[in-house]
Amino acid sequence: MNATRFPARVDIFEEGVREGFQSLPMVVPTEVKLDIIRRLSATGLKQIAAASFVRPDRVPGWADAEEVASRLEPVDGVSYSALWFNRRGLERAARHAGRLELLGSLTLSASRAFIQRNQNIGYEQALRQLDDVVAWCRELSIPVPRAAVSAAFGCNYEGPGSLSRLLEVVADLRGCARKHGLEIEYLTLADTMGWADPVQVGAYVDAVRAAWPGVRICLHLHDTRGLGLANAYAGLAAGVDLFDASLGGLGGCPFGGSVRASGNVSTEDLVYLCHRLGIATGVDLARLVAVSRHAEEVLGIPLPGRLKNVADACIGLPPAPSIAEVSAS
Repeated sequence: MNATRFPARVDIFEEGVREGFQSLPMVVPTEVKLDIIRRLSATGLKQIAAASFVRPDRVPGWADAEEVASRLEPVDGVSYSALWFNRRGLERAARHAGRLELLGSLTLSASRAFIQRNQNIGYEQALRQLDDVVAWCRELSIPVPRAAVSAAFGCNYEGPGSLSRLLEVVADLRGCARKHGLEIEYLTLADTMGWADPVQVGAYVDAVRAAWPGVRICLHLHDTRGLGLANAYAGLAAGVDLFDASLGGLGGCPFGGSVRASGNVSTEDLVYLCHRLGIATGVDLARLVAVSRHAEEVLGIPLPGRLKNVADACIGLPPAPSIAEVSAS
């Protein structure tokens, strides 16, 4: 991998509250969610997923989405997003447009089996429903700057990912965007069930860039098989400058078939990796680690993130030498 492709700066979408809390064995109280969001807002993170407007019978951890959104106290310079899957969820989220930044997304899965289990529909129906998503968003004056592919690198139900299959899905998404005259700013490749490896990440990022020139790639990585940070490094080496990550490594897909799996890449671990590589994030790492430790304490369960366990010996270290500097020494 070519070190010269590392970006100078990385932006991070914080997913811990939204994705992480829905995957826990208990329902996290509203007050705790609001407290963690408030603490995260003071770390330098600029984009925080704050609520999930999904069916409470399927995701009981977000039965209080309306209350969280209505009591959210936004901080200047920080945007707060929400997840929704259908018109009902979008309408619920839209009632809180003053506090939440509502953005539409064209989302498909590279795994047909996962679409069936996650949304109870087939791939062709999911593709047709993107027309409805665009119509709903336009009706409510909500922009659609994002596209996403879930299970982009592999699936627990179908096995390892296929680059040809991924590119077919990317072509469908690009075609939908063209049909509706949408300017897609970034495309998320989601390793929803943690199948990716570093070689695959680099190859897939390069191939998707060639297939959709000009679109910004975002990586959503899970640490299911222990390769989360290695995959993040591969993405960084390929020039990726936008990542989803989760406080303390919270998260995981409740419909992915891996009940005991680790969650998303830990935000503080990712920030530490970036800082060691000399890549700016705008995040105060000490404050972020403090939030992770606090979350672990109030939740009463160990979180899989690593840095919080040894952070006092690591924060503030200068960046590691560059590959060129190491080679010259």
